Amino acid sequence: MDLRKLKALIDLVEKSGIAELEITEGEEKVRIAKQGGSATAPSFHMHHASPAPQAAPAAPAAPAEPAAAAEPEGHAVKAPMVGTFYRSSSPGAQSFVEVGQTVKAGDTLCIIEAMKLMNEIEADASGVIKAILVENGQPVEYGQPLFIIG
Repeated sequence: MDLRKLKALIDLVEKSGIAELEITEGEEKVRIAKQGGSATAPSFHMHHASPAPQAAPAAPAAPAEPAAAAEPEGHAVKAPMVGTFYRSSSPGAQSFVEVGQTVKAGDTLCIIEAMKLMNEIEADASGVIKAILVENGQPVEYGQPLFIIG
């Protein structure tokens, strides 16, 4: 699909009141959806048609909102970069921290792998780990909460 068409479709979704738009053109399929209904730029996914139709994921953002509301109170340690979250230094090693463990500012909490570099993420506050919000091996976004320290 032509990039000008994609840009026009994105602009259409941004300016209209619709939350999602899906278009199939030949063997190409484009789905453009606003995230969270906010004024941010919509995301889009482009798929090639396959012999067996696949169901598009329902709404991955919807289950995350109730989980965010259930977060324990405390200081959130957020991801300083985009990458892959690891709780330990190697697959068989013990995790850096567990829920209920006391940590001091500067203690290593996890590793985020970004562009084949392993970056140790340290606690920026002292306290007790109340929650670990990310699963081992899961991708994380910049600013995403990783731990709650109380």
